[in-house]
Amino acid sequence: MHDPNPQFLVVAGEASGDLHGSSLVAALKQHFPSAGFTGMGGTRMRKEGVKTLFDIERMGAVGLVEVLGELPHHLKVYRNLAREIASGRYDAVLLIDYPTLNLRLARCGRQANTPVFFFISPQVWAWRKGRIRKIREWVTRMFVVLPFEEPMYREAGVDAEFLGHPFMDQVKPALTREEAFREFGLDPGRKTIGILPGSRKNEIESLLTVMIEAAHEIRREIKDCQFVLPIADSVPPELIHAKLGENPLGIRAIPGKAHEVMNHADFLIIASGSATLEAGLLGCPMVLVYKLHPLTYWVAKKLVKTPFIGLVNLVAGEGVVPELIQEQVTAKNIAARALEILRDEEKKQAVRQRLLKIREKLGEPGVMPRVAASIARALGASHDHEKISH
Repeated sequence: MHDPNPQFLVVAGEASGDLHGSSLVAALKQHFPSAGFTGMGGTRMRKEGVKTLFDIERMGAVGLVEVLGELPHHLKVYRNLAREIASGRYDAVLLIDYPTLNLRLARCGRQANTPVFFFISPQVWAWRKGRIRKIREWVTRMFVVLPFEEPMYREAGVDAEFLGHPFMDQVKPALTREEAFREFGLDPGRKTIGILPGSRKNEIESLLTVMIEAAHEIRREIKDCQFVLPIADSVPPELIHAKLGENPLGIRAIPGKAHEVMNHADFLIIASGSATLEAGLLGCPMVLVYKLHPLTYWVAKKLVKTPFIGLVNLVAGEGVVPELIQEQVTAKNIAARALEILRDEEKKQAVRQRLLKIREKLGEPGVMPRVAASIARALGASHDHEKISH
């Protein structure tokens, strides 16, 4: 592309994609200072100058049953973005995660003869392997964020590149234990348990009550422990406060600050998802819980072929932290896993060491500048004179 001000269509579908999308746009501006960016995203992408046709707000439902309720909106989003791509006014389509929508948009890109770059691969190694064939046909280059994905894709003839995981740049707590606890209004001398019920409303509906019940069980055994709950940006705080009710345990609910909590807590009760990998990079022992609608779970069980559901265990290649799924998610089970670690400093340190090894597998910081440079090269940009900062 010799166009000095190329037009990019960028599509993210949830909070994490919004964050990755904003970093990618910032990195691409180093190569194309006058580029235009349009698409779907959230506050962060808008701050970076992306003109959003849709917001991610209503896109975050997970699971078959949950998505059906938002189907008309999803179809409208798809039709509009497909029309954008078909218009031929974009020099490249940048798709971030969110495969249900983004794989369909990749096909539109292919049909419009527009290069398609996909950041964060669908988990084809877990289920629906058949999608690899479509990815080979539709995606110009797949940027994978887990090291074992690159050889698997390359073997299947997909142009895939592992340039590191964005968490290597993003997971950077800034406060000391004393500073963090002062900000949270907690006592740095007491055992601290973080409660992370997820970043989606349906996760909070299905998990937070049982997490609070588990906290009661833990408090019965360890009288002077304390609890902190970082509220994700995508979650209305009133939803959390309604679940906490009178809050006899004095659970501190604080906006954001998840990395500080992960870095300084003794233990986490955490919803399965990418947050488990962030917590793993910071070496915090945890129990991972997950509950889906029974029908969604029944379908997933038939399709998913992985030894673990937790990203942290998948990347580690072993079950470093316990996973509780569906009917195993009880207050007693969660408390038992927590007490095992909270009462045994040696066990806690052993888990911590195994978690910190994950860092070695996820590449070096500076991921987005490398991805942007790869996209610029693929588009034939003449940016040799520009120094790419790593």
